[in-house]
Amino acid sequence: MTQDDSDALSRRSFIAGAGAAGAVAIAGCTEQADSGGENANGGGGSGGSTGGGSGSDELSGNISISGSSTVYPVAEAVAEDFMEQHGDVQISVQSTGSGGGFSNFFCTGDTQFNNASRPIKESETELCEENGVEWHEVKVATDALTVIVNNENDWVDCITPDQLEQIWGPDAATTWSDVNSDWPDENIERYGPADTSGTFDYFSEVIMGEAGSHTSDYQPTEKDNVIVQGVTGSEYAIGYFGFSYYYSNPDQVKALSIDSGDGCVEPSLETAKSGEYAPLARPLFTYPSKSALQEEHVAEFARYFVEQSANQELIAETVGYVPNSEEEMQTQLDQLNEFIESSE
Repeated sequence: MTQDDSDALSRRSFIAGAGAAGAVAIAGCTEQADSGGENANGGGGSGGSTGGGSGSDELSGNISISGSSTVYPVAEAVAEDFMEQHGDVQISVQSTGSGGGFSNFFCTGDTQFNNASRPIKESETELCEENGVEWHEVKVATDALTVIVNNENDWVDCITPDQLEQIWGPDAATTWSDVNSDWPDENIERYGPADTSGTFDYFSEVIMGEAGSHTSDYQPTEKDNVIVQGVTGSEYAIGYFGFSYYYSNPDQVKALSIDSGDGCVEPSLETAKSGEYAPLARPLFTYPSKSALQEEHVAEFARYFVEQSANQELIAETVGYVPNSEEEMQTQLDQLNEFIESSE
């Protein structure tokens, strides 16, 4: 498989060591697997996907995916497995942020899928309509959005949504002691997603009460590993991103528990699934376009993506999110197939 080394960010390379990243082009990937075999993560081969489709040997074409850096590792892992089974399909995955993907790629008709860590906005829906792009929403996993601090931070292990608002709101605190007088009188260094990110939108909406109501006094990036680097580089830093990136690097930074009134709850797959990790547990999505789904290889990949959303080994153990239940997956698959049939 070939990759653009200057832009590549995969979960595997991220585990090995955080580096410069942002987008990846996955093309011409490995040898084709047997059409009826199982993929590397335990899921069934796409040639047998519910809803039909020809054998894997007959699929060919390109697929371009933009959007969320949070959903990126899921899409990348699914794309790699799909290409191992379908050697004539090439898939590129870009980490552009949810909003950046919708506005600059998907709703302008330049990509077939857009990943998102929050639902599509009304303004994005309007842009898609203006360009004749019809879409379908697919829930692919559940995330525990994670707040991190430096490992040397010994004054906070658990934080409240109100304290997060003081740190990240429009009138953000300058020092840690501004938030709690027992905390150090040292400037807060903030690292977080850019305002094109669905994680930025979700965090500001549930913590500050309105999407976009977020301090500009921070280091924004679409590269989650840059957030890790910033926080590891300063004792007085704080950041936030999707749980997968902490799951991959639990020793590099410290994740804070959240106390929403019922005691401190750590971010984990279990607490996100149960709903205890409030208010930072959230669904993750991908959006295929209706016109793209008229192409057989795109429709088959979309079905495969949905099927893998219930793959415990892939979604939970490999990537670090909560997979869909089998019932959720089947519902998503039935709805996708109905949408595909309506596009034919």
